[in-house]
Amino acid sequence: MPSLSDLHDEYEFLDADDRYRLLIDLGRTLEPMPDALKTDATLVRGCSASVWVYPTVRDDGVLHFLAESNAAITKGIIALVLLTVQDRQPGDILATDIDAALAPFDLRNQLSSNRTQGIPNMIALIKATAERYAGS
Repeated sequence: MPSLSDLHDEYEFLDADDRYRLLIDLGRTLEPMPDALKTDATLVRGCSASVWVYPTVRDDGVLHFLAESNAAITKGIIALVLLTVQDRQPGDILATDIDAALAPFDLRNQLSSNRTQGIPNMIALIKATAERYAGS
């Protein structure tokens, strides 16, 4: 996956339709999530589309998230969020201002409120997961 900075450089020069396509293409880069992990326990509440997030932790303590959605544009938003936290230590994730990292993409003004309403819940879930593992 590209860096968040590189992605933003491309994103800011695109018109609205091409931004949608960029997010959809980004969503296609998500690692496949096995259907068995798409359960009520991994479902992110408050999203207009179904979104599942499943954390894994490597032996070195690094968190890796599997995520999926049934909506293409939402998968792109998930991928964008994961670019800020994927494969990092829990303390690093807790120190990351995910909202600030995503602010240059201006998603709330670029996409409908239905598409962005679940972002805070997804971020809260990621932060809560990092908090759980930070003490381990």
